Amino acid sequence: MKWLIIFIIFLTSFSAFSQGNADDNALQTTLKVKTLQEKKIDYHKKTGFESDGYRIKIHFSADKTKAREVQTKFNTKYPEINSYEEYQQPNFVINVGDFKTKLEAYEQLKKIKEEYPYAFIVKSKIKPMKLN
Repeated sequence: MKWLIIFIIFLTSFSAFSQGNADDNALQTTLKVKTLQEKKIDYHKKTGFESDGYRIKIHFSADKTKAREVQTKFNTKYPEINSYEEYQQPNFVINVGDFKTKLEAYEQLKKIKEEYPYAFIVKSKIKPMKLN
């Protein structure tokens, strides 16, 4: 009986000690996560909130007026998708979208391929959704 009481006291103290360690570990993990989130926000601020991703090139030509017409037509038909005009000597290029994965870009490409048959996916720096 005496050994049973000692054994129960031992188990109780051991479980209380273990619970304290679990709480400490959870707190340390939470602090590490918060630190990583802050570092990520700082990194995005330094890079102008850009990251690697994909866009769809729908037009390129040396005619700036034609490129702007294509961009305006695209913006009218797809107002929810961002479009970007770039000058890559000697061409004016219209890229659309901000896709994190190639699969996302491909899904959008299938939708616009009928109107822009020569469109294709290109790697690019993208502007992801706003951070909170």
